[in-house]
Amino acid sequence: MATVTLSSIRNVYFLGIGGIGMSALARWFLVNGYSVAGYDKTATTLTQSLAAEGMTIHYTEAVDQIPVSFRENPADTLVVYTPAVPVQHAEYVYFSENGFTIQKRSQVLGLLAGRMTTIGVAGTHGKTTTSSMVAHVLRNAGVNCAAFLGGITQNYGTNFLLNEPADDLSKVICVVEADEFDRSFLTLFPEYAIVTSTDADHLDIYGDHNAVLDSFRAFVGQIHESGVLFQREGLGLDGATRATVRNYSLKSGAYHAANLRIEAARFVFDLVYPGGTVPDIRLMIPGFHNVENAVAAAAVALKVGVSAKALRDGLNTYRGVRRRFEYVLDTETMILIDDYAHHPAEVDAFLTSVKALYPNRELTVIFQPHLFSRTRDFAEGFARSLSLADHVVLLPIYPARESPIDGVTSDLILRHVKSISKQISTKEAISSVLRDKKATLVVTVGAGDIDQLVPVLKKDFDTNG
Repeated sequence: MATVTLSSIRNVYFLGIGGIGMSALARWFLVNGYSVAGYDKTATTLTQSLAAEGMTIHYTEAVDQIPVSFRENPADTLVVYTPAVPVQHAEYVYFSENGFTIQKRSQVLGLLAGRMTTIGVAGTHGKTTTSSMVAHVLRNAGVNCAAFLGGITQNYGTNFLLNEPADDLSKVICVVEADEFDRSFLTLFPEYAIVTSTDADHLDIYGDHNAVLDSFRAFVGQIHESGVLFQREGLGLDGATRATVRNYSLKSGAYHAANLRIEAARFVFDLVYPGGTVPDIRLMIPGFHNVENAVAAAAVALKVGVSAKALRDGLNTYRGVRRRFEYVLDTETMILIDDYAHHPAEVDAFLTSVKALYPNRELTVIFQPHLFSRTRDFAEGFARSLSLADHVVLLPIYPARESPIDGVTSDLILRHVKSISKQISTKEAISSVLRDKKATLVVTVGAGDIDQLVPVLKKDFDTNG
């Protein structure tokens, strides 16, 4: 396939345009004057938004649905695909057999980010919140920046921030959520990087934890020699990079939180950094893990020149990412919180924070396991984390890209749960389960389609109290 340059193409076609990372790229090309079209298997609120912005989108796997102007001009058309699209997909086969330039989303993201000064935010968990925090702090401080994020920010209602025009793009900061899935982040060569965590995950791709660690070592090895790696204390990536290394964590390191307390359901802390202290940062999003994410975001923001005052203002006005500790209901009779956590460490961090905020309420968690392989690999870890809740309700496994694995069901987790009560339920029965338990503090957790249950519960408990 030919080497692609941004000046050589006019049309960009996305196979899997409804993915959160794909849609951010699609928006960049659209606002920069390219014709954008794409396919996805399901219409969603996100794809409808993209269509309303001017993209041509269809949902049937059919070559004749691809715009004629795209098909007639292979030399002018770039095809971007996500690994979630199978190589036998009819449209992928058509493009590959007819001389089109086809690239993975990560390759194209690397191409765009390489023209700017890049901040790459990586980690098996925490990267979406941390990268969106960095982007908001920079934007709020008036820094010219672009951002490609893995979630819809509450401040901007989008997963993409467009920079202001600049004669020299290297002066523009590009904040990128650097995804370890499929080793996608190895297309990035950042000036600055944050690594929040390197836990075992995506073992269907990597095989074992050592391979995950090797991938992170390769990523930090690509940081510019003149740049800085901000790593969570204890990750031990120092020897894998020529960049300067700075450690951060919740309680120790060059950057950390002090005087951490909860005031009126808000996490308040002082940021300690090598240049001094930024007092009384009051996060709008709760969670001990989010305080630590804020410390990481603060570290890189200070490094690129954001003042202490602008930093505090930015963190204090950051409203979070959809499905990350997102309050759905907050009434006297029902608190309902939704979260994307889908790894045992994420579930543990989330539930620990919820319990700290509401120590006098019994906690009911509704959890949808994501992937058969992840359930198989981490069943006991999920059970330990979920056991922090008083009542555990498991949904069937969301398969995503996988076929069933013999003997792997939600019961693999359930049998190890130690909570007061535990059960498996269908989504349709959840409302009656919660009423039977007289639940007043409920969290929905998972990365599958459990978010479709959330508005149903909101409506039900808004109506019935």
